[in-house]
Amino acid sequence: MRPRPILTLTCDNSAGCARDAHHALRAALEGGPALLPLAPGLAGERVAAALRPEQGEQDLDVALIVPTSGSTGTPKGVLLTEAALRASAAATHERLGGPGRWLLALPVHHIAGLQVLTRSLLAGFDPCVLDSAEGFRPDAFAAAAGPALAAGRAYTALVPTQLSRLIAEGGAGLAALRGFAAVIVGGAATPPALLRAARAAGVAVTTTYGMSETAGGCVYDGRPLTGARVRLGQGNAVELGGPMLARGYRLAPEVTAAAFADGWFRTGDLGRFAADGRLEILGRADDVIITGGEKVPPALVERALTDCPGVREACVVGVPDPEWGQAVAAVVVPAEWGEPPSADQLRAAVREVAGRACTPRRVLFLPELPLRGPGKVDRRAVSELLGEDD
Repeated sequence: MRPRPILTLTCDNSAGCARDAHHALRAALEGGPALLPLAPGLAGERVAAALRPEQGEQDLDVALIVPTSGSTGTPKGVLLTEAALRASAAATHERLGGPGRWLLALPVHHIAGLQVLTRSLLAGFDPCVLDSAEGFRPDAFAAAAGPALAAGRAYTALVPTQLSRLIAEGGAGLAALRGFAAVIVGGAATPPALLRAARAAGVAVTTTYGMSETAGGCVYDGRPLTGARVRLGQGNAVELGGPMLARGYRLAPEVTAAAFADGWFRTGDLGRFAADGRLEILGRADDVIITGGEKVPPALVERALTDCPGVREACVVGVPDPEWGQAVAAVVVPAEWGEPPSADQLRAAVREVAGRACTPRRVLFLPELPLRGPGKVDRRAVSELLGEDD
C-alpha cells in the first residue's frame, strides 16, 4: 500500500487561514493528502521530527495529524483517521439535535477548531469564520455570528475564556450567543459559576471533555457520545475508547504503546462518577498536590473558589514548602478588579466545602490567568508567579 502524502499548513487565527484549512481538510477526507496544521510558533527548527512530513511514511487511512500542545515537552503528532473524524462529528450532531451551520471561533491548528470544520463538511455547509488574528473581541463575534444564525440551526464552539468575556460584556456578543442552538465549551475546565451565569443569561451551553487523541470532545455534559466509552482505571485514572480514538502518535511507537492499549486511551486525567452517572474530571494526575501526606486535586479547590461571590476564575497549584512538602496556592481573578474578595473569606469557603488540606496557604490576585493553547491555563506560568510572590 502506497504511503499517503502530507500537506503542512501553517495556521494563524485569520479567516483566510481557516478557509485554507477547510479546503485542505475536505481534500483529506476525500482521500487527498493528510493535513498537518501547525501553529506559527512551531515553524522552523522547533518542529519535532514527528511533525516533519519528509520523515517517515504515513498510513493511507490517516487524514489528519494534530500536534499536541507540547506543554510537557516535545510536541507529538496525533494520528486521526477519516473514520475517527467522521464518527466524532456524527456523534456530536446526534447529541446536539441534528446538523447545522457552524461558526468557527477557535484556531484551526487545534482539534477543537478542526472539528468545527469537519462537522461543517459533514453537514454540507461552509463554516462561518471569526477572524481573530488580532485577538478575540465580542463585537467581532457578534458580526461573524450573523450569517450563521440567519441560516437557521447554528452552533459554535468556544473555550471558557471566550465565554466569560461574552457573558461579562453583554450587548451584541451575548445577544448573538443566545441565538445558537448549542454552544459547546471545552479545551479547559469551565468554572461552575460561569456555567450558571451563561445558562441564566439564556445561553444553551454544553460542556465537552476530550482531546486530540479522541478527535476532540467525546463526553458532553459528563455523558459519553454515542459509541464513546469511559472507564476509570487504577487510581481513578480516566480512560476513553470508541470509534473516534486516534491511531496513536506519529513515529513514536513506544509513546503510543504506553498511552493506547486494547482499544483504550489513558488520558492522564483523574475523574469520578457523580451519583447520576456523569463523569467529573478532577484534573491531571501530574497536577495532584501532595501536602502533608494528603492528596489534593486542584480542580476541587478551583471549583470551591469559583463558587465564591466575586471570583471569576481561579487556578490552583502546589508550590514547594519546607514543612508540608507542597503547599496549596491559588491565583484568583476577581469579578471586579478593584473589589477583590477577602483572601481569608476564600480560604474559609474552601475549608468548608473541600476540607482543611485543600485550603490555599497562598492567594494571589491577578486581572487574568496566563493562558496557552486554545484557552488552557498555563499552570507552569502560574507556579512561577506564585514562586515570585514568596
